[in-house]
Amino acid sequence: MRKYFITGILVWAPLAATIWVLSLLVGAMDKSLLLIPKAYQPEALLGFPLPGVGAVLSVIVIFVTGLFTANMIGQRLVRFWENVLNRIPVVKSIYGSVKNVSDAVFADQGVAFQKVLLVRFPHNETWAMAFQTAIPAGEVSERLAESGCYIAAYVPTTPNPTSGYYIFPRKEDVIELDMSVDVALKQIISMGLASPNNGAAASGHHNGGGCWKQD
Repeated sequence: MRKYFITGILVWAPLAATIWVLSLLVGAMDKSLLLIPKAYQPEALLGFPLPGVGAVLSVIVIFVTGLFTANMIGQRLVRFWENVLNRIPVVKSIYGSVKNVSDAVFADQGVAFQKVLLVRFPHNETWAMAFQTAIPAGEVSERLAESGCYIAAYVPTTPNPTSGYYIFPRKEDVIELDMSVDVALKQIISMGLASPNNGAAASGHHNGGGCWKQD
C-alpha cells in the first residue's frame, strides 16, 4: 500500500510542480495585457478572460526586442537608453544591479559563473547551492583578513535565480561540485525536482569532517 502511494507521488509531484511554476509564469506574463487599451483586451472583446494571451504577447515582444537589438542600430539605442537610466540616482542602482545579475545568470556557460558550489547558508547547519563569481577585490579584499582565503559567491533563490545573495565564504568552507551551471540552474528553478541523471560528485572539501547523525 505504502509503495503504491509513494509511486503515485513520484508521478504526480513533478507534474504538479511544473504546472504550478508554469501557472506563475503565465500569470505574470499575462500582466503584459495591461499595456493594451482596455477596450481591446481579450476579456473586453470576448466577454471572458483568456489565460495565456499575455504570455504569447510577452514572448513575441521579447523575441522582437532580441531581434531588433541584435543589429548595430538596436545596440546603439540600448546603450543610449542605459546611459539615460544610469544618470537617474535611484534608478541607476536598481537597474544596474538587476542587469548585472541577469547578465550573469543568462550568459553563456563558462562566462558568467566559474564553478558550482555548496556553501553554508544561511547558517552553519545548512548548505545552499551557489555559484563562484570571482575573488574579493577592492575595499572588500582590503577589509577581509587573509583575503586570499575567501571567494565571492552568488546564492540564488528558488524558483527565481535572478534574485539572491552575494557572499564571501572561506575557501575551505565550501564544496566544489562536478556539475555544470546549466544543470545547477535547472535544479534551483525546479526546487530540486529536476535532478541530474547522474549524481554530482563533490570534488572539494570542508572543515566539518563529521558524518550525518541518524536518530
